[in-house]
Amino acid sequence: MRRILVIHGPNLNALGTREPDVYGRTTLADIDAQIEQLASELGVTVEFLQSHHEGVLIDALYGAQGRVDGVILNPGAFTHTSVALRDAIAATHLPVIEVHVSNPHAREPFRHQSTISGVALGVIQGFGTDSYLLALRALSGVLARGQA
Repeated sequence: MRRILVIHGPNLNALGTREPDVYGRTTLADIDAQIEQLASELGVTVEFLQSHHEGVLIDALYGAQGRVDGVILNPGAFTHTSVALRDAIAATHLPVIEVHVSNPHAREPFRHQSTISGVALGVIQGFGTDSYLLALRALSGVLARGQA
């Protein structure tokens, strides 16, 4: 059975209450439950990590090598600032799908650049919490076809 690590970056623990006009009212626990349900339907297992700390996310990527088949990553604000996170993705050679609940390109100009996208397998953004489910479907399909 394929294993997928879902990494939630900084401030994502506040989903549901943080800027609900941008991020909606769905909580991170709700998202994880939806992901687990879909994972069961797709025949994959998932595990979750949320951290506000860049180093914890980097350690999680390195720790995932040889243990999981792919990663769904919402890097939060680290999307725009973290060369270290980008380098860890490139170094681990894990297929990573970058996810965003909102559409960064429809927001402030500083959010238009991603340090992560260039090393990600793909990017899914702007579909609310469905972005995670779309990423899970995409990554599961890629792994099943052996394309990653």
